Amino acid sequence: MDENIIITQTDPKSPVSEAYRVLRTNIQYSGLDKPFKSIVITSAGAMEGKTTTIVNLAITFAQTGNRVLIIDADLRRPKVHKVFNLTNEQGLTNYLASQGELKTYINHNLVLPNLDVLTSGTIPPNPSEMLNSKTMKRFIDIAGSLYDIILIDSPPVGSVTDASIISTYVDGTILVVKSGKSEINAVKRAKEALEKVHANIIGVVLNDLDKKAIGNKYDYRYYYTDESVKKNFWKKLWEKIERLQATK
Repeated sequence: MDENIIITQTDPKSPVSEAYRVLRTNIQYSGLDKPFKSIVITSAGAMEGKTTTIVNLAITFAQTGNRVLIIDADLRRPKVHKVFNLTNEQGLTNYLASQGELKTYINHNLVLPNLDVLTSGTIPPNPSEMLNSKTMKRFIDIAGSLYDIILIDSPPVGSVTDASIISTYVDGTILVVKSGKSEINAVKRAKEALEKVHANIIGVVLNDLDKKAIGNKYDYRYYYTDESVKKNFWKKLWEKIERLQATK
């Protein structure tokens, strides 16, 4: 287990851990009418913190008694198995190819009794086609009957279409943006790509902020269905990213 990444388990009283709990609570209250059960987490580019976000968010859900499944659907550069020190010989792709017993591919009780992990498995030659298959969509339905919350790690939306594909059949999408690294135009393109497939973007995680500016390392922003609220949200986000880039 990578203790540097899994801070919600190794240092649950830290400000960063509390920020993840705030994120969890916001997600829960944002989906009162229809709970967000399956969520894909992506970013505009690489190395922006999406895997760190998904792992810690999953732990906070599990800590409240929810049955949680992390799915590593980054079939190009998977990382979840490295966080938990797992082998990646059998995982999502192997299950989809064989359609055998799901439980034989699941890794149980890694950090908490009700937190399970499905690694990516063997890297396939056709990631996008596999993720867009009826088998994958059926799997999400099956997992939804077994777990309270499903969190899916995907490749950056700015690089390939995988995240956009997954976003069409899950309840919500979260975009991770790294302060001082994410280019504002790249983030805008990622947002537009998700909107083109009618993804339900339920939140943005702006991470790696200057602690003096924010008080802890993570900042979360949400918007809802009202179009004027959405426009104002994105306007403020672009302005904040531009300010942060100007200080680097």
